[in-house]
Amino acid sequence: MGLYIETHIRAGLDELWARTQDPARHQRWDLRFTEIHYLPRTEGEPQRFRYATRVLPFLTVAGTGVAAGEKERADGTRTSALRFASPHPLSLIAEGSGYWRYVPDAHGVRFLTGYDYRPRWGLIGALADRLLFRPLMGWATAWSFDRLRLWLERGITPERARRNWLTELTVRALVLALCLTVLAHGSPPGLPGPLADATAYLCPLLLVPGVFLALFKAPLAGTPAARRCLRTPALRPRAPRLTKTPERQGPRAPETHG
Repeated sequence: MGLYIETHIRAGLDELWARTQDPARHQRWDLRFTEIHYLPRTEGEPQRFRYATRVLPFLTVAGTGVAAGEKERADGTRTSALRFASPHPLSLIAEGSGYWRYVPDAHGVRFLTGYDYRPRWGLIGALADRLLFRPLMGWATAWSFDRLRLWLERGITPERARRNWLTELTVRALVLALCLTVLAHGSPPGLPGPLADATAYLCPLLLVPGVFLALFKAPLAGTPAARRCLRTPALRPRAPRLTKTPERQGPRAPETHG
């Protein structure tokens, strides 16, 4: 099952196009990639690119892709399609394809993507993809789209948005740890006996809401959040037909009809 992510960005189409089509800008906001750059090409060839993702401090998984076509409709809608593949043996993604679609409206642009890929490693890879990797890719794409939205709408750079997210995540983790610790002890540690007995009844009433807020409170306005993006389309969009990379072919044999 392919992945679908959609957000709405209050910005101009040309500016959104620039920040998604320029590799140097793209790699700043897209959590899925550490590096993206175009490869050299000659006149008439499709644009190829190389991408890399640092999985661990000492491990980088790389692959290549090719722009499979761009299209602009009379109503201003633009579509950019691509194919990608990775020969790296540790890359779960063997090959895939996808598209970005830009749909202008009166208040900005609907920015959406659909993509799918073939996992490697046989049955084990298919199971790991279904249970872990594909949900993680969907979350990372949605989080990155919201990060891009904050950049365009509020001027929050991708680097600052990442810091906001890490700070809020840390605060939530500390609040959750504190609440669970106190709940496990029945009262804050270090209090004298009579006071500890009194707070033993009040602590659950005060701390359970704290646990709830730490886990479920909506992120701050300046923090990227995957939950702000749509993960299923209201109407199933038709994916663009990917153009094939030109290849040298010999002369075709004439067709015969029986």
